[in-house]
Amino acid sequence: MALYAIGDPHLSLGSSKPMDVFGGAWTGYVEKLKKGFEGIGQEDTVVLCGDISWGMSLAESKEDFAFLNALPGQKIILKGNHDYWWATASKMERFFEENGFSSFRILHNNCHAYGEFALCGTRGWFFEEDMKAQNQKVFNRELLRLETSLKAAGEREILCFLHYPPCYQGYRCEPILALLEAYGVSRCYYGHLHGASTRLALQGKQNGVDYRLISADYVNFRPEKICD
Repeated sequence: MALYAIGDPHLSLGSSKPMDVFGGAWTGYVEKLKKGFEGIGQEDTVVLCGDISWGMSLAESKEDFAFLNALPGQKIILKGNHDYWWATASKMERFFEENGFSSFRILHNNCHAYGEFALCGTRGWFFEEDMKAQNQKVFNRELLRLETSLKAAGEREILCFLHYPPCYQGYRCEPILALLEAYGVSRCYYGHLHGASTRLALQGKQNGVDYRLISADYVNFRPEKICD
């Protein structure tokens, strides 16, 4: 049994936004992702750090979830900024059950135990968003969701999963960084960054937290192993 993480699969099997149009690493990315899961066992767990499907609704995302469900391993999913299909937990769970998608669990206002670890997280926030009044409300909700998740960890060692990077060259999301440090998060995994922007990502330990970028094109569409 092992734990893995990957972000940003950006699947579009039931909609019209295939990432192949960007060329480079994204050419043939669906097959690359399928191949990247070949070393994962059915008993393993993979955290998907957002931007899972381009579908605008659960119905439009059905083919993407069918593809992911057929891949080996249990999947823990969290929301990305492009996951417009995201609904309430009850609606998503009903959708998964009705379609026989049994490998998904949701990380949202909660945490999941994995041995001695607590798997916590939320979407997060990023400097590219305009901090107008309505966006400040969204940001405040993200802070509440993150702290709710961290509080649920109890005495376990905390691994945190975000979609947005909490720190980037020239930018620091201080409220999120403060929460990670206050709750003693040992490792933080995040996605969202692609292509040339990955060169500016925070990697390695800072103030006691070890940060890792795991967006799909950065890890060559192969989930990164975290622990056994």
